[in-house]
Amino acid sequence: MKIKFLGTAAAEGWPGIFCECDVCMKARELKGKNIRTRSSCIIDDKYMVDFPPDTYMHVLNNGLMLSKIEYLFITHSHSDHFYPEDLELRKNWYAVINSVPTLNIYGSGKVGEKFDAVNEGGDRTPLKFNTVLPFTPFTAGDAKVTPFLADHMKDEDCYIYTIEINNKTLLYGHDTGYFPEKTWEALKGKSIDGAIFDCTYGPLENSRGHMGFPNVLEVKKRLIEEGITNKDTKYIITHFSHNCGMLHDDLVKMASPHGVIVTYDGLEVEI
Repeated sequence: MKIKFLGTAAAEGWPGIFCECDVCMKARELKGKNIRTRSSCIIDDKYMVDFPPDTYMHVLNNGLMLSKIEYLFITHSHSDHFYPEDLELRKNWYAVINSVPTLNIYGSGKVGEKFDAVNEGGDRTPLKFNTVLPFTPFTAGDAKVTPFLADHMKDEDCYIYTIEINNKTLLYGHDTGYFPEKTWEALKGKSIDGAIFDCTYGPLENSRGHMGFPNVLEVKKRLIEEGITNKDTKYIITHFSHNCGMLHDDLVKMASPHGVIVTYDGLEVEI
């Protein structure tokens, strides 16, 4: 399974769109891996997780043919993870697509409401929204996907996902704090080959809504203790806020001694 990280920042991007803090100013100077757009990834060139407002830049920066994506999994309705206005641009008149595949979009009822609010004239192009329920697996192409409850918002079912393709299983684990106990219970019996964690707060302690690296290590430890991950599992952190105060190299120095990979925009990881 190949995972390509298109964006790796929290909602404000990095440097923050209006920010003049020291780390944002330094990122503007150094550029490279310190420039982070809003978070999403593509798996095996066919599946996409989240659809942020930076998707157009992701297409340009990575030479993507987004028309080939057939399955889109949405974690929650926050605009840095789901910007359905740009899905309108997949419709006739805006786009000419040869042999148009249906774009199946999966998410909670709240995500569906946001999709419906902008999807007028949906019969003009094959866009299909599928409401999915927590802990209820579904099939998308060759993938078996299971949504698990995240600890992120009180008024919405926010999801993290396991995505199983060709005997490999990825845990896409953000936006969330320390996993709810219902999620831990449902994860038992899984065998995870790659685990992606929320690390919005960098070195800072934070266990609700988002995580910092100390909390990532707690989740990693429990995954190992419960036999959900193994000695070959790849552990990955992403979704960074500039408020954590660390540039890319600083994050690598923090994480690499613990066997954790730090993402950057454009990183590819095989599991």
